[in-house]
Amino acid sequence: MQRPIRIALTKGRLEKDTVGMFEQLGLDCTAVREKGRKLILPVGDGSIEVVLAKANDVITSVEHGVCDLGVVGKDTILEMQGKVYELLDLGFGRCKFALAVKKGTDFYSGYGVKTIASKYPNVTRRFFEAKGMDVDIVKIEGSVELAPLLELSDGIVDIVETGTTLKENGLEVFEDVCPNSSRLIANTVSMKLRQEELEALISKIESYFSTQNAG
Repeated sequence: MQRPIRIALTKGRLEKDTVGMFEQLGLDCTAVREKGRKLILPVGDGSIEVVLAKANDVITSVEHGVCDLGVVGKDTILEMQGKVYELLDLGFGRCKFALAVKKGTDFYSGYGVKTIASKYPNVTRRFFEAKGMDVDIVKIEGSVELAPLLELSDGIVDIVETGTTLKENGLEVFEDVCPNSSRLIANTVSMKLRQEELEALISKIESYFSTQNAG
């Protein structure tokens, strides 16, 4: 007997948004709503299982085939560069990557090599490579806004939603890098071996968004 379709969800906001979508599709998500400390939970009639994980682990579990589908931010996909199918833009958590600097700073002035702090070194590197610029990249795990304030970097590349945190720390968006939102991803082998089941679910999700957009 085949195991249920397994969907990895990024814990937190994307998890809540995805569960809300599943419920709109008529899937019973009571087990997820009342999960306690459980991380693998049944959805609907049990033909689907949800696995709750950190964003990076969603990519890893889908890439290695322990989960068939996943919901994760485009930021994580771009940073990890995992071998997964990107199926749909779900639109949850819409924001953007941006280059931010101290207010009033002209980032591109001067001739020295700039230093950029970011939680996303791969995204940052590709952005500046596309401009033909060499930059030094410092990876930051915590509050990346601190780096320019402490003169650790000339600017930062980070996810910006409202810009409030930047403003409160004397920073401003200098240039947009790329948009970001949640995506539905799939394991490449699962899409072949479980094509009928997965396409049926994906079709329901697509129909849901078509209805939402029409409204």
